[in-house]
Amino acid sequence: MKNFSRHEVLERLKTEIDARRPILCAGTSCGLVAKCAALGGADVLIVYSTGRSRLMGLPTSRIGDSNANTIEMASEIRNVVSDTPVIGGVEAWDPTRMDLEQVLDDFEAAGFSGIINYPTISTMGETWRERRGKVGLGWNREVELIERARERDLFTMAYVATVQDALDMSGKGVDCLVPHIGATGGGLVGHETSTKLDEEIRKIADMTDAVADAGYSPLFLCHGGKIAEPQDTRRVYEETRCVGFVGASSIERIPIERAVKSIAEEFKAIPFPRGKET
Repeated sequence: MKNFSRHEVLERLKTEIDARRPILCAGTSCGLVAKCAALGGADVLIVYSTGRSRLMGLPTSRIGDSNANTIEMASEIRNVVSDTPVIGGVEAWDPTRMDLEQVLDDFEAAGFSGIINYPTISTMGETWRERRGKVGLGWNREVELIERARERDLFTMAYVATVQDALDMSGKGVDCLVPHIGATGGGLVGHETSTKLDEEIRKIADMTDAVADAGYSPLFLCHGGKIAEPQDTRRVYEETRCVGFVGASSIERIPIERAVKSIAEEFKAIPFPRGKET
């Protein structure tokens, strides 16, 4: 299976932007989802350990050894997808893997063409961030992860939850910046929040505008919250600097829920002919 260089991934994404097509990064936690997402035109496939919880019918949750699970999934996905870059979600604040260079070695050896900081501590609240930071396992570890990956000329993506997060990651040369506005709602087990789409779009605009005003120019992609359906992204593209979407629940949970429920209902709706003997 092909490994993609950072230059190759970026050229692929820039071609889409030049053609006025939005970038789509699809969360894929099994071979079937990856194969279908690639056939549907996904530009990048992202492997998250949390995807296993979605495929189990659960709300998006961190289960077990995140980095080990993500690395384990790589071979299944790369076995059925050969012409789409596969990006690995790295938990930088894993206390059992303090050597970030070794972590990057392991992800590269598994065949990932880049990395993203996920699971991310950025969305876990100030108390958690502060406590983990005091023991060297906070937000700064995720920033360091991106810095080290860029030094290797690996393709990098970063979730950010605040303006300062966005500036931190942009200062390290991240390739794609992804404002994360909360766990995705919708479907059977979505994490519903009290925020409105208007508020979430303003938050995305605040982060992307601050980065651009500071002179940085990563590619901006949106993710999370009320942005769960294709039509939701239209307003984001119109009102912010975002040129694409990162979907996890929106790709590998909500569509599967709908499709399986719908086809089961169709099968159950076909009656026996009258007088049929059993």
